[in-house]
Amino acid sequence: MGVLGSIAASVIRGDDEGIPRLIGQALGQGIPAREVLVEGLQLGMAEVGRRFRECEFFVPEVLIAAEAMKAGMEELRPHLAQQGVQPAATAVVGTVKGDLHDIGKNLVAMMLEGAGFEVVDLGVDVSAEKFAAACRQRPVQLVAMSALLTTTIVQLDSVIRYLKNEVDPVPVIIVGGAAVTQEFADQIGADGYGRDAATGAIVARRLCFGQRSASSSD
Repeated sequence: MGVLGSIAASVIRGDDEGIPRLIGQALGQGIPAREVLVEGLQLGMAEVGRRFRECEFFVPEVLIAAEAMKAGMEELRPHLAQQGVQPAATAVVGTVKGDLHDIGKNLVAMMLEGAGFEVVDLGVDVSAEKFAAACRQRPVQLVAMSALLTTTIVQLDSVIRYLKNEVDPVPVIIVGGAAVTQEFADQIGADGYGRDAATGAIVARRLCFGQRSASSSD
């Protein structure tokens, strides 16, 4: 296993202490920072996502892996900037107004970062106006919203309507959360639906980097 494989493996097992050393080793070997990101960190996080989707990993394992990914990014980010490597896209994420649940939203943010997005995390209890303001402050390609409660999913509809009226261009919008279904996502005009965080990242990549199409849970 080469150093990039070791980096990916460190993400998978959540070795946040060892991964900065491995990244330094890779850079010292002359491997470009972008290659370290894509073939090391992102490849590892993609495998974490696969294991999560297939119920081989659960939330604690994903959170541990995400800490390793974060430690790796902190080590790698200055080198990416020095080499002029920009994030593939920017995603704004948040849990809608009236909903204070954040575990699912945090997992989505981690998976999106692992998929190559720069993530702007607005937190929980986020109003339509706050989503729109974040989209006006910078070019945003994706908005990812979650709602856990049946009493708050109506806020997803409100935010989508507000963004379509107030933001130009309108970013790709994906939704998810325990109370959300594919049928509801279609009904409110979302571009995509993720039944879990890992699936949401796959849908986001397809919609933002491929053809913009109907929402899908696959």
